[in-house]
Amino acid sequence: MTQETGTATAIWPCFAYADARAAIRFLVDVFGFTEAAVYGDGDVVEHAELRWPEGGGVMLGSARDDSPLDPGVGNVYVVTADPDAVLERVTRAGARVTRPMKDEDYGSRGFTCRDPEGITWSFGTYAGTQ
Repeated sequence: MTQETGTATAIWPCFAYADARAAIRFLVDVFGFTEAAVYGDGDVVEHAELRWPEGGGVMLGSARDDSPLDPGVGNVYVVTADPDAVLERVTRAGARVTRPMKDEDYGSRGFTCRDPEGITWSFGTYAGTQ
């Protein structure tokens, strides 16, 4: 159940990482996700679910030869009420910001960066049309 709507999350962006354990640490420690579930042994993550505190989440795992996903490929937009706080954490961690904070003419405020394996993450206030 999402915190905002009380309904189940219906869309789950999924990613493969060469080092999924390190990716989980980065997504939790720098971006602010929380671990909901992590399954696997040693360095291998078979499945992980990370929740965004404001609703929704992502799934990820270790890249495998039989996976349809390539590591470092993907792009996701995350709605947040405080993109400035996320940008501050991203900057402190030394992550590569690819689009600086910007106020858009359609009312959103946000920025874009890459995680250590190259996946693009945009954080902003735009939550879609109501």
